[in-house]
Amino acid sequence: MKLDARLSLFITLVATFMTCLVVGDLIGGKLTSFHLFGREWVFSVGQIAFPVTFILTDILNEFYGRKVVRRVTFLAFAMVGLSFLIIYAAGALRWWPVAAQPDWRGVTPSQFESVFTQATEIQLASMAAFLIANLVDIQVFFLFKRITRNRFLWLRATGSTAVSQLIDTIVISALVWRTKLSFGEYVTVVFTSYFIKVSIAILVTPIIYALHELIEKKYGIPPAPAEVASADITGGTSGDAKRD
Repeated sequence: MKLDARLSLFITLVATFMTCLVVGDLIGGKLTSFHLFGREWVFSVGQIAFPVTFILTDILNEFYGRKVVRRVTFLAFAMVGLSFLIIYAAGALRWWPVAAQPDWRGVTPSQFESVFTQATEIQLASMAAFLIANLVDIQVFFLFKRITRNRFLWLRATGSTAVSQLIDTIVISALVWRTKLSFGEYVTVVFTSYFIKVSIAILVTPIIYALHELIEKKYGIPPAPAEVASADITGGTSGDAKRD
């Protein structure tokens, strides 16, 4: 199989998507905050990585079709699960006795458990929230694309993120923080996280347009028509695409 521009781009987009997803899950247990408008806004540092997944979900949907990005979503879900299993297996292995000594300068058992194995609940919650939200995002994006007849990229990109990330934020915050935060703190985390996600979705709209232009002009890859559910990823003709 020839590694042409379309396939090379697809591999790059999927690899970047999965890297950001896994890293976002691993760092998502840390909360940070900032002060604005006289109040403190609390959010997960996973927000550093997740905006990239929003962009790439829309780009994959735009150029390769919703069935392709749906497969990528299930594959990403499986890869996060695989990451969890590897971390769990690593945590189950016995430690080298030297690592428990007071003068040990490497990673200690307590440090490893705090960062990795104690994040089990976050990993599982993130997997569930991601799968639900991304499937919703794909469908809403396609719906807007069909209604607008391939116009108003900003509407389907921002609109799909606004709907899907509301679901994602509510689900993951409920699963992760339900026993750790008061209801008021939970509402603050949800509101702040969602506000940040929607704000980022709006701010990255120029990036989506720039990527759209780059892919069309430099790689010569046209967007998949709204009626095409699964475009060819290897640079075939439109006859290779699967339509509704």
